[in-house]
Amino acid sequence: MFMIGLPAVTLAACSSTRTPVTTEPRIDPYYQAMYGTMTNEKFVVQAMDLRRVDPQFWRQEVPYVTSERPGTLVVDTPNHFLYLVMEGGRALRYGVGVGKSEALVFRGTATIGRKAEWPRWTPTQSMIKREPERYGPYAGGMEGGPTNPLGPRALYLYKDGRDTLFRLHGTTEPYTIGTNVSSGCIRLMNQDIIDLYGRVPTGTRVVVINA
Repeated sequence: MFMIGLPAVTLAACSSTRTPVTTEPRIDPYYQAMYGTMTNEKFVVQAMDLRRVDPQFWRQEVPYVTSERPGTLVVDTPNHFLYLVMEGGRALRYGVGVGKSEALVFRGTATIGRKAEWPRWTPTQSMIKREPERYGPYAGGMEGGPTNPLGPRALYLYKDGRDTLFRLHGTTEPYTIGTNVSSGCIRLMNQDIIDLYGRVPTGTRVVVINA
């Protein structure tokens, strides 16, 4: 009986496996709160899933040496960063998504000529021509809201008193932060554009660095 039972015992021992324990990286509560759900808005701003965005693109204060005066915005499109210059060689850095088309046309200096909360959005003629099925239905414009591509805030850049058609705005695709996207201007995570909107007034100098 022992001889008969032995193989079964041995087989059971050899076939047993341990289920590997996997744990997701722990996100600092500070950042969880920073990118949490915002219910004090006209429309609810959903919490950001930070696992989908590289931590280098989360809002943070960093060393930053520049000749630009504090309060200036510097948009570094090749590296997908936007800096709000601060005193003492520091800056508040935001991650951005960069458009492959319209955004790459502009470089140099401008000013924030207009600010808008939950802005209306109208696709450009080039966007409609390039993707008529996607953008054609909105040729007449789209009211602000959770599905609006500009997100909860927009900062409109002007040069010599004229609209450059270059915007800093939120997004419905926050996971594209840190990448070059198909269309649009400079997009930030929605919590970040709301934060930036509250920090910079109309007339703020903006420097756009392009490759």
